[in-house]
Amino acid sequence: MSKNSLICMRFCTVAFCVVFAGAVHAQAPQPSASQGAPAQPSAQPAAPQAPAAQQDSVQPKAAKIMVPSGTHLPLVLHNGISTRSVKPGDPVYLETLFPIVEDGRVVIPAGSYVGGEVTEAKRPGRVKGRAELMIKLNTLILPNGYMVNLNAVPSNTDSGGGETVNEEGKIKGDTSKAQDVDTVVKTTSIGAGIGAIAARSGKGAGIGAGIGAAAGIMGVLLSRGPEAELPRGSTVDILLNRPIYLDADRVQFTSAGQSSTLPGPSDRQTRAKVPF
Repeated sequence: MSKNSLICMRFCTVAFCVVFAGAVHAQAPQPSASQGAPAQPSAQPAAPQAPAAQQDSVQPKAAKIMVPSGTHLPLVLHNGISTRSVKPGDPVYLETLFPIVEDGRVVIPAGSYVGGEVTEAKRPGRVKGRAELMIKLNTLILPNGYMVNLNAVPSNTDSGGGETVNEEGKIKGDTSKAQDVDTVVKTTSIGAGIGAIAARSGKGAGIGAGIGAAAGIMGVLLSRGPEAELPRGSTVDILLNRPIYLDADRVQFTSAGQSSTLPGPSDRQTRAKVPF
């Protein structure tokens, strides 16, 4: 076999292989355009969420600051009250005089307002019975406007008179026993002097004394005792009978506060009885 024949045979073999491979590729199935790109794997399903009620239950509660039961709050009265004219339901306005501190921070600054109302008012009797006054303090208003419910009554008061506070928080007026005795003594002396002058004798003085004593006793029986009064500027001390819980984020005071300057009430003498 010549050299040219050998080259021709190799060329034919290569050409046959190329044609055969093309035919096989043409017969293989091709993806259609309508099929598009292969589908991507779907995203992971979202985790189920807890019910709203359960979510609320797991949320942290706001921190609280407790002002314990038994805490004293010194107050000053802004509006004077008296059993002569006050009636149940009338408002009472007071203000804190001293800051209250818990855990090293001021929680109730001086100058905080306290609101309440009169729940009982009883005038003194003509023969016996002292005047009685009862007030209940319902609301504490801090300087930033934060309002807190209270349930407290006075434990002590300084009104410039003889008012006292019992264990129930009831304010009682002064007694007039000493004044009653003084009234009878004075009218007796006056009657005795008038009788002695008129009759010019000891007998006349005795008669006059009897008349004077009777007049004094009659005046005592027909007149009322002293009213229970808390003038403007009276100090009232209250004792918390239950704890107060304050929101920590609402109690962010940087100073001790300052109360209003109100003159205290002057000392009052026991007022004379009046027949009305």
